Amino acid sequence: MDQCSEDGCENPAAIRLSIPWADDRDVCTAHGRALVQQDGVVAEVLDGAEVDWR
Repeated sequence: MDQCSEDGCENPAAIRLSIPWADDRDVCTAHGRALVQQDGVVAEVLDGAEVDWR
């Protein structure tokens, strides 16, 4: 599994964010929880990442 795409984060990516004003990106659960609160952002759990959902 890939690493979170946020700078400085070494956690495994667990969520793919579809962001209308930017490219899609794969992030960890912590970053996903924060970023998905923005209007228009849609989150999808990555295959095999269910165990990392914390």
